[in-house]
Amino acid sequence: MIDQATMVRPGEALPLGPLATYLTDQLPELAGPLTVAQFPSGYSNLTYLLRVGMRELVLRRPPVGANIASAHDIGREYRVLSGLVQVYDKVPRPLLYCADPAVIGAPFYVMERVHGVILRPQGAGPLPPAQMTRLATAFIDNLAAIHAVDYGAAGLGDLGKPAGYGMRQISGWSKRYRAAQTDEIAGVEAAIPWLADHQPSTADATLIHNDYKYDNVILDPHDLTRIRAVLDWEMCTLGDPLMDLGTTLGYWIEPTDPPALQAMFGLTAWPGNLNRRQLVERYEAVSGRAIRDPLFYYLYGLFKIAVIIQQIYARYRQGHTHDPRFAGLLAVVQGYGQLITLALERGQL
Repeated sequence: MIDQATMVRPGEALPLGPLATYLTDQLPELAGPLTVAQFPSGYSNLTYLLRVGMRELVLRRPPVGANIASAHDIGREYRVLSGLVQVYDKVPRPLLYCADPAVIGAPFYVMERVHGVILRPQGAGPLPPAQMTRLATAFIDNLAAIHAVDYGAAGLGDLGKPAGYGMRQISGWSKRYRAAQTDEIAGVEAAIPWLADHQPSTADATLIHNDYKYDNVILDPHDLTRIRAVLDWEMCTLGDPLMDLGTTLGYWIEPTDPPALQAMFGLTAWPGNLNRRQLVERYEAVSGRAIRDPLFYYLYGLFKIAVIIQQIYARYRQGHTHDPRFAGLLAVVQGYGQLITLALERGQL
């Protein structure tokens, strides 16, 4: 479905007066009254549609009550887009960044709106299987293309520290889980020592997206197998591309996976999709990288996403957000725990 903005959720409104003044000061070509709507999907940074006269822009800001600075670094995301737009044709054009929280209550940036289709589990029914196969193939091919981006030419050579990336990720996500933990989930617990003990040798370092999934890509409404733009670069860095693939595998739900995961990420279970093993094989063929231990990268992806969802659920439990979608997220974390347990039992994807 075409991604539609709706009414702003309670507690997440933007101050129209200060924002309108700031926008016209920074972008004098804008003319007309400012109206604001909110894109209702997504669980991390808040995303708004701004209409100024005939112009449509998109504003991104951190979630209300967030205290995980590195996961909601709006300035970093703006910098990534500013660099990528020079070397990669599938990102929205960034327009301005505001570090001053006095304008709307938090830092934010504004970018051009890219019109297109974002597939979501709650949207229209499945695409025809043959079309879904072409989309899944284009999707994983584009991940390989991201990993081939010349990040030096984009001015992003200092974006991350590739040395020791894998070890830092496992340690960091483990600590974040402990800080946000609300319940005992056996599978998630089991992943922590297993990942620490089974880390493979470091791969080459590339630019990595770190949250690459179907609802972070905008599709051409005239050809749903063509990707027009990739969104949500807030966790982009330099690191192991196979761990980036692992994150995508963690999102890649199959028809027999737990119902809570089907409801949240079930697009990949639609008929015609590649399965996780086929996804790995296609990535190997297109990227030229051999993946000798796909189980490690898959389990890393499962664990990482479980932690991300747990962090969001913990904010809900602590009262920092009242978004009703967050109430059922514990079942999603438990579903990831089940997938981890199953993968460890069978020793493969």
